[in-house]
Amino acid sequence: MEKNQEKTISRRKFLGYSALGLAGLTILPSWAIDGVKIAPSDRVVVGFIGLGRQGLSDFRGFAGCPGVQVAACCDVDTMKVERFQRRVKEWQKEKGMNQRCDGYEFYEDLLNRKDIDAVEIATPDHWHALGVIHAAESGKDVYCQKPLAYTITEGLAMVQAIRRNKRVLQVGSQQRSSKEFQKAIELVQSGAIGHIEKIYARVGEPPTPYNLPEQPVPANLNFNQWMGPLNDPKIHYNSDICPVISLEPEKAETLWGAWRWYQEMGNGYTADWGAHMFDIAQAAIGMDGSGPVEFYPKGVNGAQYATMKYANGIIMTEQPYLDDNDDAQGLKFFGTKGWIEVARGYLAASDPSLIPSELAGNRPMTPAQREKAMQERQQQTAAQRSQRGEQNRAGALRFEISSPHMQNFIDCIRSRENPIAPVEVGASTNTLCCLANIARELNRAVRWNPATLSFVNDREAEAHRLYYYPYRRPYCLPR
Repeated sequence: MEKNQEKTISRRKFLGYSALGLAGLTILPSWAIDGVKIAPSDRVVVGFIGLGRQGLSDFRGFAGCPGVQVAACCDVDTMKVERFQRRVKEWQKEKGMNQRCDGYEFYEDLLNRKDIDAVEIATPDHWHALGVIHAAESGKDVYCQKPLAYTITEGLAMVQAIRRNKRVLQVGSQQRSSKEFQKAIELVQSGAIGHIEKIYARVGEPPTPYNLPEQPVPANLNFNQWMGPLNDPKIHYNSDICPVISLEPEKAETLWGAWRWYQEMGNGYTADWGAHMFDIAQAAIGMDGSGPVEFYPKGVNGAQYATMKYANGIIMTEQPYLDDNDDAQGLKFFGTKGWIEVARGYLAASDPSLIPSELAGNRPMTPAQREKAMQERQQQTAAQRSQRGEQNRAGALRFEISSPHMQNFIDCIRSRENPIAPVEVGASTNTLCCLANIARELNRAVRWNPATLSFVNDREAEAHRLYYYPYRRPYCLPR
């Protein structure tokens, strides 16, 4: 492990925050897709950093974007690197491309390649800031998964790096590109339900202290590199935070990385789903790049739910928005003339005529309905389950997943325009999520000035780790 750490230090000293050299230059061959030649000027060559479940999902989305080529991938787990390479080569073979995807353990090696135009970052949140900043410094555009960062200061540093280096960054808050959410934003902003007074936003529970038992680190995982800048001595390896896979036979992760549910490494559902639902709320009421000015945790000042107040008087609470389903993530906007509810695949309003029939979708299932549906699936015969599995696998191998959010990013790489979820949007939503957790952990009201990006006379909040924490050496966040 010490040897790996020395290697990491030397690489970071080599990269610093300067422009990268030309080492590792690889020239891609002429490329055709389905027999149609793609002009070199229309190609966007992507490298992937972070190859877990989210990374694989994002690859399938990018694979459906015309003109995209995947040249390299990186992960601290060598098994996940090999799995990703297999997926990419299957896709390349199907599309008649040259079958090659170089794998790396250290993302600096991937960034050092001049042939790569953009990177997709699907690492744990605590690696987002350094990955984005180094990518921007190396001249790469970035698609970064949400939430944008682990702390407020990291998000602000990412904004500076992207703008200083004139890069395009798309945050993976894909609901911005979904038609039901776009329609909800349009209706709110057009005044269809009058002046907005309050918003119910259901995202889920906050993080808890890390309490998983320590386990031996697998040989295929560089856990020291996974830790990166984290400096909390309570963090140790457990397979839940770094889900294991196998290749022979192939077996995928059985859960999403649980690091996000523990406050030493993540911000819980507050950020995991807040980066979706709070994000849409801010867009609808014109608060992109800004945010609430006051935060109350549950139980403080008589608040029944975590509460956020905007300077214009709008109040947003983290609470159920459906009467019969308290755990369904979604939003409800209350205006002086009515209400609007929106969730994934669902849109409703007090005035049904406001909602196009093709966007109405299905009301989210209650826990009882989900349990019944699960029981029905379990009662299917083995033959039915096998057939469904073959169909799913065939669909995955065709790589024909439509992703308007990723296509928007690719289009903006070419046009150099801002994407639908630019870095400032991601930073402001991330700040909101962090402030909600800071208020909860301090168990009192916290006041924030979105114009100056600072607390209002609150040294205790300024010292909180979710505002800023010192990185583990040798890592350093530019401020």
